[in-house]
Amino acid sequence: MRRILFLSLLAAMPLLRGQAPAVVYTPGPDSLPQASSPKGVTTKYLLPPGKYYPGTPHNYWVYVPAQYDAAKATPFMIFLDGGGAITGGAKVPVVFDNLIAKKEIPAMIAIFIDPGVLPALNDQAQSRYERIFEYDSINGRFAQFLLDEVIPEVAKKYNLSKDPNDRGIQGTSTGAVGAFMAAWSRPDQFRRVISFIGTFVAMKGADTLGSLIRKSEPKPIRIFMQDGKNDHITPDRPFGTFFAGSWPINNQQLYEDLQFAGYDVKLELGESGHDGRQTSVIFPDMMRWLWRDYPKPITAQLPAGYGKPGWDTRAQVFGTVSLDKPWEQVGGTYKSAASPTADKDGNVYFADAAAGVIYKAGADGKVSAFRSGLAGVKAVRVGGDGRVYAAQPGLKRIVSFDAAAASGGEKVVAQGVTADDLAVTLKGSVYFVDSAAKTVSLVAPGAVAGKSKVVFNGTEMLKPAALTLSPDQAMLIVGDAQNKFSWSLQIAADGSLINGEPFYRVDMPDVSPYSGVAGVMEDSEGQVYFSTAVGIQLCEANGRSAAILSKPEMGDVTGIAFGGKDMNWIYATEGGKLFRRASLRKGVGSWAVLKPVKPPL
Repeated sequence: MRRILFLSLLAAMPLLRGQAPAVVYTPGPDSLPQASSPKGVTTKYLLPPGKYYPGTPHNYWVYVPAQYDAAKATPFMIFLDGGGAITGGAKVPVVFDNLIAKKEIPAMIAIFIDPGVLPALNDQAQSRYERIFEYDSINGRFAQFLLDEVIPEVAKKYNLSKDPNDRGIQGTSTGAVGAFMAAWSRPDQFRRVISFIGTFVAMKGADTLGSLIRKSEPKPIRIFMQDGKNDHITPDRPFGTFFAGSWPINNQQLYEDLQFAGYDVKLELGESGHDGRQTSVIFPDMMRWLWRDYPKPITAQLPAGYGKPGWDTRAQVFGTVSLDKPWEQVGGTYKSAASPTADKDGNVYFADAAAGVIYKAGADGKVSAFRSGLAGVKAVRVGGDGRVYAAQPGLKRIVSFDAAAASGGEKVVAQGVTADDLAVTLKGSVYFVDSAAKTVSLVAPGAVAGKSKVVFNGTEMLKPAALTLSPDQAMLIVGDAQNKFSWSLQIAADGSLINGEPFYRVDMPDVSPYSGVAGVMEDSEGQVYFSTAVGIQLCEANGRSAAILSKPEMGDVTGIAFGGKDMNWIYATEGGKLFRRASLRKGVGSWAVLKPVKPPL
C-alpha cells in the first residue's frame, strides 16, 4: 500500500503543481513485453532488521533472467524504491527480458529493494519512515548496508559477481542520491549508476557534492543522469517551487562537475517534471549506454580538456599526482603503521606502536627494523641533524637515535612530556603537540637535557594532532583532528609561536563532526597536505582547500610525508601498511630551508 501511494504521488506531482505535460512520452517496443523474449522470474523476499537500520525490515525482490547460469558469476543491478521500479514507468523486468534476449546487455540479475519502515510499537504511534535517512545521507552507511546485509543475503540464493564492473545501481529522486553515493563511497564495489530526476539539492547535503567531485581524484564510475526542465518548476515560479533549490539547475551543475573531473557521464534533460514519464521511454537506451562495451572494465580517466590551452592547472589533483601512477604498497603488513618521515638519502621511517618498532624503508622498497623495544612509539621525525626523533607518550618522553648507527646511539630529548607529533628544525628546535592538553611545546637547542616549555596554548583548537614546518621554517602548521580549520603559527626568533590563525580549511565528512586530521606535510611551493577522513586534502598556500587525493585503501590514513631521494614520492600509512605514490610536487626536508613562492591571491 505504501509503495502504491508513493508511485501515485510521484505520477501526480506535475499536476499538483499546476503544470500541464508539454510532451507526450510513449514507451517503445523495448519497454513492452515481446513474445520472442524469454521471461525472467521476479520473487519477493523480506530482509530482517540489521545493524545499519536497527529494528527496520526491508522488502526486496530479485529478478532472475531466463538465461541465468548458476555456474557463472552473474552481473547485477540494484534498484532503489524497488517495488516502483518493477511496476512503474521503467518496467525494469520487461526491459531486461528484451535487452538480454537481444544481447544488448549481459544476462544479469536485478535486486529491487524498498526503503525500510520502522514499525510503531502501538496503534497510537507513527512508524518511522527511513527513506530520506537511507537515501539522502551523503555518507557510506547505505553502501555498507547493501554490501554487508543485502548483497550477501541475495548471494545465498544466486551466484553474484564480485567484480565492481559487473555491478550497477539506480535510484529515483532522493534514491538517485543514494545510488550515486553508494558508488562514490565504494567505487571498488559499484561502477555503473543511473539517476532519475536526482534530488541533488539542499536537502541533506547533496548540493555540496559538486565541489567534492571537482577537487577529488576521479573514481572509476560511469553515470547516466536524467531530469526534466519542469522538475519542481511552474510557469509562475521558474526559479523553483521548493526550498531546497532547483532540480534542473542542480542536475546540470552536477553533470558539469562530473565532466570537469573526467567522468564518463551523460545527461538527458527532457521536458517532464518530477515524474517517470521520460524515463519510461529512455530507460532501455540508458541501459545500453551504461553497459556498452561490456565486459571492458570502467576506469578513471583524465578530463577531456586536461593540458589543453586554457586549462587552469592551479592546485589541480593532476598537478600533484598522475592518474596512471596509483598508490603502491611498500613492504608487508605490520601490527600498526603511522607517522612516516624521510631522511636526505631517500629512506623513510615509520612507527609501529603496537610492536614497539621503528621501521626503515629504503629507496628500493625494502623494509627493515631500525629500532625495536620502543614501547608505544608514536611519532617519528628526522631532524636537521640527521638524527631520528621519536615520541613515546606512554613513557612520557622524546628520544633520538643516530640514523647511521646500526644500534644504540639513543639520547633523551625531553622527559615528563606527552608528545603526539613532532617537528624538528634545521637549528635543532623540537616542537611537539600534546593533543589532550591542547598545547604546543618547544625543546630549544642547548636547553637543559630533557627540559621543554609550552609555547602555544591552543585554546581555540579542539584536538591539535599533527605538526609540520613550512619550507622556510618560518611557520609551524598545526593540524586539528576535530575541526575543519587547522592553524598557521609564526616562529619568533626565540622559538616561541606567535600570530596564530585558523588558516587552513578542509572539507569535512558527512558522517562525523571531526576532520580526522592525522598527518600534515608541506611541499616546496608552500602547499599544505592534510590526511583527513575524506582523503589527503591539499590546501593552497593561501589556505583554500583545492584538491583531494584518494586514500591508498578504504580506511583511515594515519600519516603522510614526502620521501624518496628527490623528495618526490608521497608516502602514507594506513591499515598497518606503508604506501607510496609518485608525485609531481616535491617536499622539503628539515635539513634544508627554502623560501616558497608568493601564493596565489
